[in-house]
Amino acid sequence: MNVQLSPSPQKERAALRFRTGVYVTLGGGAVAAIATAVASLSPFTEGFVIGALIPYLIVGLVVVAKIAAYHPYETFGVANALTLTRLVITALLGGLAYEVTLHGLKPIPWIAWSFCAMAVGAIVVDGLDGYSARRQNLASDFGGRFDMEVDALQILLLCVVAVALEKAGAWILIGGALRYAYEIAAVFWSALKRPLPPSFRRKLISVVMGSTLAALLAPVITLPFSTILAAVALALLIYSFAVDVIWLAVDDARARRAAG
Repeated sequence: MNVQLSPSPQKERAALRFRTGVYVTLGGGAVAAIATAVASLSPFTEGFVIGALIPYLIVGLVVVAKIAAYHPYETFGVANALTLTRLVITALLGGLAYEVTLHGLKPIPWIAWSFCAMAVGAIVVDGLDGYSARRQNLASDFGGRFDMEVDALQILLLCVVAVALEKAGAWILIGGALRYAYEIAAVFWSALKRPLPPSFRRKLISVVMGSTLAALLAPVITLPFSTILAAVALALLIYSFAVDVIWLAVDDARARRAAG
């Protein structure tokens, strides 16, 4: 049985932050250990470890700071643990992005295939965290936002890697920037702050984009096929964002007319 925070939740919130900190610390240890192993077994430098730890620590600190305010349960939950696992994988992609962009180092075949498998694994896990949260009755605003931000970061880093590995042109970075551009635009256009209804189209295209970018890590996918794949995935993602923006604009206009 899931227990929500009591009317005087200071101790419960402190305990939740502590437990979350333990999970985040364990995840950080995993990032450091895996990144160190990869750096020692490949041409990568110690910069790989730094590039992996920086995004993990930034997101991890935000997770610990915000969970008590937006996750009204006493337990961290399996769903958030799965999302944290995806953050570990995403952080390792950050190390890869650091090496291929700043040092110009190309991953040797087994490293490239390993990262391809990890990115695909993260996409598979992404399909489990929401299901787990609903099944355990632990769905929360925090969990939804945590999941969304890890998705956005993973796509951004995969786009950076795709450009550095010359699997696609710099235009693919649009795919990594769309989510953040949307958030910035919402500051100036209130219609974008309105809630969106659930959409299978949105979820499917997100999976297609992530899967395509993960596939580009595979050594066997080269130009011009890699460019075609990336272009199709980006076109679908732009279409999905456009549909949502138009829907929000129309919904906002209707609400304003009704209020008037």
